[in-house]
Amino acid sequence: MASIFSHAIAAVAIGKTFPKAVTTAKVLILGALCAMLPDADVIAFSFGIPYEHALGHRGFTHSILFAVVLAFVLGHVFFKELRLGTSKWWLLVLFLFLSTVSHGLLDAMTTGGRGVGFFIPFDNARYFLPWRPIKVSPIGVSRFFSEWGMEVIKSEIVYVVLPCFIWIGLIRVFRSTKKVH
Repeated sequence: MASIFSHAIAAVAIGKTFPKAVTTAKVLILGALCAMLPDADVIAFSFGIPYEHALGHRGFTHSILFAVVLAFVLGHVFFKELRLGTSKWWLLVLFLFLSTVSHGLLDAMTTGGRGVGFFIPFDNARYFLPWRPIKVSPIGVSRFFSEWGMEVIKSEIVYVVLPCFIWIGLIRVFRSTKKVH
């Protein structure tokens, strides 16, 4: 997996693409949490659920269906003031969906694990993307703060953090030139 830090940064970068009226601080924080949430599935190990099970690590919580359901539920629970079906509501739900689904995409770009169950429960197969430059993060806090964890951080800076910051910079430049004209 990529670390939770990179997942959160990716969600913020995605959020910066949306209109400012939609991506308030509350929305960006919720998006960052959505991007980190799929890794809560590691608790499955404590219940004896194996990695490759649909409810195991990188299983259902990393699926597209989970991202859709989570986005709709959070959109309804946290944004009751928005009328269902308005363009602002749809943009919010889209952002929450993209933030959540970005988790699986980043994990599918890592050098380890057994793939991501993008299509669970319809297909239990696990997938990787063809390009896998991100070093897989160890599971567990103590293992993360190790020499291997430092290697993970270095690869995430190059392949996740810097591209996200460049994207955010480009969005700012685009918006500032748009205001001038």
